[in-house]
Amino acid sequence: MTTPLVARMREFGTTIFAEMSALAASTGAINLGQGFPDTDGPPEMLEAAREAIASGRNQYPPGPGVPELLDAIAAHQARFYGIQLDPRSQVLVTVGATEAIAATVLALCEPGDEVVTFEPYYDSYAATIALAGAVRRTSVLRFPDFAVDEASLRAAFSARTRMVLLNTPHNPTGKVFTRAELELVCALAREHDAWVVTDEVYEHLLFDGLQHVPVATLPGMAERTLTISSAGKTFSATGWKVGWVSGPAEAVAAVRTVKQFLTYVGSGPFQPAVALALGLGDEVYAGLCGSLQAKRDLLVSGLRAAGLEVAVPWSRMRRRWAPWTRWSSAGGCPQSPVWSACPCRSSTTTPRLPGRWSGSPSARPTACWPRRPPGWLGPAASAERCRGLGTRGWGLGWGTRSGDAPV
Repeated sequence: MTTPLVARMREFGTTIFAEMSALAASTGAINLGQGFPDTDGPPEMLEAAREAIASGRNQYPPGPGVPELLDAIAAHQARFYGIQLDPRSQVLVTVGATEAIAATVLALCEPGDEVVTFEPYYDSYAATIALAGAVRRTSVLRFPDFAVDEASLRAAFSARTRMVLLNTPHNPTGKVFTRAELELVCALAREHDAWVVTDEVYEHLLFDGLQHVPVATLPGMAERTLTISSAGKTFSATGWKVGWVSGPAEAVAAVRTVKQFLTYVGSGPFQPAVALALGLGDEVYAGLCGSLQAKRDLLVSGLRAAGLEVAVPWSRMRRRWAPWTRWSSAGGCPQSPVWSACPCRSSTTTPRLPGRWSGSPSARPTACWPRRPPGWLGPAASAERCRGLGTRGWGLGWGTRSGDAPV
C-alpha cells in the first residue's frame, strides 16, 4: 500500500519548528528556534482573559468573531493607518494568522493559479499553496540588505498570476519593505489583475524608527488587498491563536466561506481580551517594541563578539530570536533541503532554526535564518471531548495515529 499522504504534501514532512524545539528540550538548551517570547503580554489583557473564562465565555463564539473584537480591529486600522472598515463585513477573526493565510489562499486560488512570494518565506506559505493546487513563483531576497530585485520580481509574474503573498515586516529576514518596493509590487499586481495578500503580523515590532506601510493604504490597492495580522506577536500571546483578515467585503466573505470548514471558530475567551489589548495606549505599544529592540541589540553584540557576521541594515527589524547571521566557517551550511549538519543543529547550548531553501543549491545563502512557528490549522480528527468539558469555544481538538500514518 502506498503512503497515505497526498503527493502534493510529501515534500513537507514534520515542521522544522517541532524538530528544533524537541532538540532544545532534549538537551536543555536555550531555544532560539521558535518565535515565542519568554514574557507575557500586557497585564490588562491577561486579566481580561481570566475574566472572560470566569464569566462563562467558553462556548463557540460567533463565526466571524466576537463583536467587540471586530470593532477593535476596525478601530485599530483606522487609528494607526487611516483605513476605514465596516467591522461586520470587512473583518474576519481567525485561529491565528496562519489560518488566515491558509483560508485566503484556499478561497482565492484554483489549481494551476500562480502565487508570487518572496524567498525566503514563512514555511506555511509553500504548504498552503500546495494544498490549493496552485503554483509557487518566487523572487529571492539576498543577504545582506535583502533588497527587492526588480528583474527577478517581474520574471515571477505571468498571465497565470492570481496572488502576491507578501510579508512585511518580513519573516525571517527582518526586512521592512520600502514604499518604493511596495509600489513596484502593487504596480505588477494591478498589471496582472492579481490579489495582494499581506501578512503584517510584525506591524508594531519595528526598530530604529522605521515605519510600516500597509499595502492597503497605497493608491488603488484597497480594493485588491487582503490584510492579515494577529495578536500573538504584538502582545506576546502566541498560544492564544487570535488572528484576523480584513479587506473588501466580497473577498472577506470568500475567506469566511473556507475558514468555517477549517476550524469553524476558536479562542473564545481570548477574543475579548485581545479586543481590550488593541485599544491600549501608544505607550504600551512603544514599550513592547522598545523592550525587544534592547534584546536585539544585546544579541547582535554577542553574536558579533563570537565572530559572526550579522546584518542589521536600515531596513531591518528583529524579534525575539537570533538576527540573520552568516557563518564564518568555510562553505557555510551543507546543501540539503534542511541544513541538518549546520552548527546550530549540533550545538548543545543555543540551537537556532535552520532555514528551508527551495531554490537551486548554488543560490542558497550560507546563513541560517529563524522563523516564527506556523499555527495549528486544526486537528486531523477533532475529538468531541470539549463538548463534555464545556470548552467548545477554546478551539481545542486532537488526532490519533495508527502505526506510521501521518496525522
